[in-house]
Amino acid sequence: MKVMMLLIMGLIVLWLSACASTRPVLYPNSHLQSVGKEVAEQDIETCKQLAESAGAKQGSGTAGNVATNTAMGAGVGAASGAVGGAIYGSAAHGSIIGAVSGAVAGLLRGILFAARPAQPSQAYANFVHRCLQEKGYEVTGWQ
Repeated sequence: MKVMMLLIMGLIVLWLSACASTRPVLYPNSHLQSVGKEVAEQDIETCKQLAESAGAKQGSGTAGNVATNTAMGAGVGAASGAVGGAIYGSAAHGSIIGAVSGAVAGLLRGILFAARPAQPSQAYANFVHRCLQEKGYEVTGWQ
C-alpha cells in the first residue's frame, strides 16, 4: 500500500512540475547586457500580459490533456470491451471491464505525456517574440 502511495505522489509531483509554463530564451545581445536580467524578466512578463490581453492564449493546460486522454481511453476501452464481450457472450461485462482498463490506460498515458513541457500557441509565441524584439531583445526560442 505504501508503494502505491509513493508512486501516486511521484506522478503528481511530476505532473505539477510539467505545469510550469515555457518562457522565451533571450540571446545575450548588447541590449540584454545593458538592461540586465532583472529588467529583461520584467519585460518578458509585460509582453506575456500584453499577448494575453490581446486574446492570444498561452496554450492548452496539461490537466485538460490528462482528462481528455482519460475520457478517450475509457471510450475506446468500453467499445473494444463490448465487442470482445459480445464475441464471448457478455457485452455488458466486457464494456465495463474495457471502460475501466481504458480509463486507467488513458490516465497513465496523459500523466506520462504531461511530463513534457507544453509549447505555447503559435499566436502567443509570435506576439511575445515581436513585443520583445521591439524592445531590443533577440528571442532564440522557447524553453
